[in-house]
Amino acid sequence: MKQRYSIVVVGGGVTGLMAATLMARSPQHEALDITLVDIGPRPVFAPNDDIALRVSAIANGTAELFDSVGAWEYTAATRAAPYTSMRIWDESDTPDSAAALRFDADEFAIGQLGFIVENVLLQDVLLYQLDRTDVTLKFESPIRALRRTPHGYDLELGSDEVLAADLVVGADGARSFVRAAVGIEAREWPYEQTAFVTHLRPEKSHGGTAWQRFLRDGPLGILPLDDGRVSVVWSTAPEQAQAALAADDAETGRVLSEASDYVLGKLEVAGPKGAFPLCARHASSYVLPNVALIGDAAHAIHPLAGQGANLGLQDAAELAAQVSRAVAEGLHPGDRPVLRRYERARKGANATMLHFMTGLNRLFATDSKIIGGIRSAGMRAFNRSGPVRERAVKVALGVG
Repeated sequence: MKQRYSIVVVGGGVTGLMAATLMARSPQHEALDITLVDIGPRPVFAPNDDIALRVSAIANGTAELFDSVGAWEYTAATRAAPYTSMRIWDESDTPDSAAALRFDADEFAIGQLGFIVENVLLQDVLLYQLDRTDVTLKFESPIRALRRTPHGYDLELGSDEVLAADLVVGADGARSFVRAAVGIEAREWPYEQTAFVTHLRPEKSHGGTAWQRFLRDGPLGILPLDDGRVSVVWSTAPEQAQAALAADDAETGRVLSEASDYVLGKLEVAGPKGAFPLCARHASSYVLPNVALIGDAAHAIHPLAGQGANLGLQDAAELAAQVSRAVAEGLHPGDRPVLRRYERARKGANATMLHFMTGLNRLFATDSKIIGGIRSAGMRAFNRSGPVRERAVKVALGVG
């Protein structure tokens, strides 16, 4: 009889759900007993609900990953807002200046540059797929303890149930319980910025365009939503973010209209408001024997390029592929040499993106006129760079 392996995925966010779905649909799924555990309640999405505050920019390549597990058609038909253009400019310039970066889907012969999708919708479509598999879902199940055993780990839940795992997948976010419990350290680079988020109703149509203006205190991202509103992520000084959070809607709208240089006219608050501190983070190791970290448990980057969710989902795809490959080769999926294949494939790429985003954020935050001139010249050169520009866009879109 073929050996079976117990996989416990800790974390019911989009990344953990994708990892569980991919393993449950892999050619070796019959050899895997998969359980997903999360401390919170099961996410619930209803099309008649207002658009949730937490949204993600989903690259074309990531959309293809959802499609591979049968989870994209419903997403696209329900509430995924495609964007066909991007405009990126510095506060010292205008969005139509020669130094502004411009990207259009037509330029690359594609239908769109990406999609803005609510996290809860992505969770919902993956849960729909998991409900049709043998995966065991345990929501509202806090982990009391994680103990090493000769064969892997035992996870003691708050209900006193104990789960034995040949492989524990830590997909439990930036403050990962799994990462801390197994003793993996993570280096942090505080940005000294707080992200203020809300939905706004613009005076002008967003036209399926994503906008980003680099300000002295940090970038302001304006993302198109399916119903004509926009989602704003303003990475700014903590005191400025708290002031926007505490202000009445009229004042918040006025401040954000000014910060956006009125690119979409006046902006009116049309949704809840929130704020969270920003910090880059990278785990010293993604794997130990019988443990693998994915998504924010392994790395966290600045939201200015909207790559966080895409990187985590690429982690999930790579880990699932290596687990399936190991079982097909008669190897234990929790052995460190197997898990190192995943780490080698993802850690360097994630580190490169992390440090690039950190450097870019710092570059635009400087008030040096000399650096400002170099920055402006560099953006003009990038617009004319041909193959370099095309390659950079393909990496961002996840398509090559």
